[in-house]
Amino acid sequence: MGVMKNKKIKIAEWGLVSYEEAWKRQEYYFSQIIDRKRKNRNQEQPFPTDNYLFFVEHPPVFTIGKSGKMEHLLLQEKDIKTKGISFVKTNRGGDITFHGPGQIVGYPLLDLDNFFTDIHKYLRYLEEVIIKTLADFDIKGARSDGETGVWLDLGSPFARKICAMGVRASRWVTMHGFALNVNTDLSYFDYIVPCGIRGKGVTSLAHELKIEVNEKEVKDKLLAHFNEIFHTEGNQLIS
Repeated sequence: MGVMKNKKIKIAEWGLVSYEEAWKRQEYYFSQIIDRKRKNRNQEQPFPTDNYLFFVEHPPVFTIGKSGKMEHLLLQEKDIKTKGISFVKTNRGGDITFHGPGQIVGYPLLDLDNFFTDIHKYLRYLEEVIIKTLADFDIKGARSDGETGVWLDLGSPFARKICAMGVRASRWVTMHGFALNVNTDLSYFDYIVPCGIRGKGVTSLAHELKIEVNEKEVKDKLLAHFNEIFHTEGNQLIS
């Protein structure tokens, strides 16, 4: 007997939380889903696995993924602390990026067995969530071949990234996710080669619209498009 597919998403708003604390919380939920999947192998009536989407904001931090290069950090590690920035080597994919106030970070912890088992498709779906959200603000986002994330004015000398992505998946369970610059202080990106890509800038919704943007409004639109694109079957708010 197969496991019933659960397309409901449990949503939590974590507020301002350090990167390390958010990573620890993700690992807890991630291991719970994996454990449930292991137990299901021996169950006559398997239990459906849970899916989560966590929204969070981090104090200033540079994070570098498994494939990241330390030369893409343009500051000495000792100088980072004097500027009030943390530095974390993490287990997501991707190179170096910045998280900080004014940025909406979304961590979907999905059992892709509930949706589709294709990591490439998963990343394209996440990009589509961002592209549709930007369109609600009359901003045209685009994909760049071979460079995960969402960009503006691709193919021009003014190409700039507005959303970075980096994920990890094991047994078709995902963690980590996307970071959309909304009201982010973009000067922090001067200290890194964002995502290891030279010659392209970084931007934010506020920078493009020339106004401070309501972050709750952006989150509501992100969630609506997430539900639409992943064909979810309802949300449950959790603490």
